Amino acid sequence: MSTAPHRVVIVAFDGVQALDVTGPSDVFDFAGRGRPGGGYEIEVVAPAPVVTTSSGVRIVPHATIDRFRGRIDTLIVAGATGERRDAVDEELISWLRGASRRARRTASVCTGAFLLARAGILDGRKATTHWAACDDLARRYPEITVLPDPIHVRDGDVYTSAGVSAGIDLSLALVEEDLGAQAALHVARELVLFVRRPGGQTQFSRGLAAQAASRPSIRELQDWITDHLDHDLSVTALAARALMSPRNFARVFAAETGSTPAAYVEAMRLERARMLLEGSEERIEEIARQCGFGTVETLRRSFARHLHVSPHGYRQRFATAVPFSPAAG
Repeated sequence: MSTAPHRVVIVAFDGVQALDVTGPSDVFDFAGRGRPGGGYEIEVVAPAPVVTTSSGVRIVPHATIDRFRGRIDTLIVAGATGERRDAVDEELISWLRGASRRARRTASVCTGAFLLARAGILDGRKATTHWAACDDLARRYPEITVLPDPIHVRDGDVYTSAGVSAGIDLSLALVEEDLGAQAALHVARELVLFVRRPGGQTQFSRGLAAQAASRPSIRELQDWITDHLDHDLSVTALAARALMSPRNFARVFAAETGSTPAAYVEAMRLERARMLLEGSEERIEEIARQCGFGTVETLRRSFARHLHVSPHGYRQRFATAVPFSPAAG
């Protein structure tokens, strides 16, 4: 791995989210401390001598874009809410287009992906952004394959991340690329981050994403499912509990929750398994049983399909309170 300093350039503008700028900046700063001849040089650039963030905090950049010179190792574009993001003028977009060509890698935090898209940097690539803005990004820029689920996405030398704090996760991943896994873990600990999320982790809980039913009988059934994940939760069994025919129950449940009964049950089981893997010492076999997956293999298939990681790998990355025992599977 190279020991030469990496020049990180973070692009800000009026209305930018402050954490989109300061989060990555702190990650790279901590990573570079105490590394003789290496580490990071961090600079903020902007169209104006002073920019005001969405929270009112003012940032004085190291340079304005018209005076910025020299090489770029990592170019990071911060994000902002819709109106402020769309107010960015063409001068900055043109500058981004040129700066990206001379950068080793280009990245965006949150809705900074829209600026990369306007510059044509994401054309023909896979990308992500804040989950609430993914549909808008896909609609405006059909030439981009928008992935709404991952925390961050890499396509060649271009990286995009999900909402706000996901920029910290992406920055940790870039540090790991540059300096190794131990360096990234050290930074996560120094910043008191409970977990260091890989790009494939979902942006938000699938279980919490489901709608709460307006019909009292279905809402009560949702509560009962949560407390009885190790029971028979087939459509037939749930329909009987709801005093409906299986066909009518499946139709009503989907209309009320926005999810089929099977998908809802799997999401709730997956959510419970995640919580147990993060905060308990239970063996993976026991977790599979408690959550209603039955077998470890069924649990593994669900994790692979939705989280793109094994239960073992998930626990290694996200356990917050207990060490992982290799005997757990």
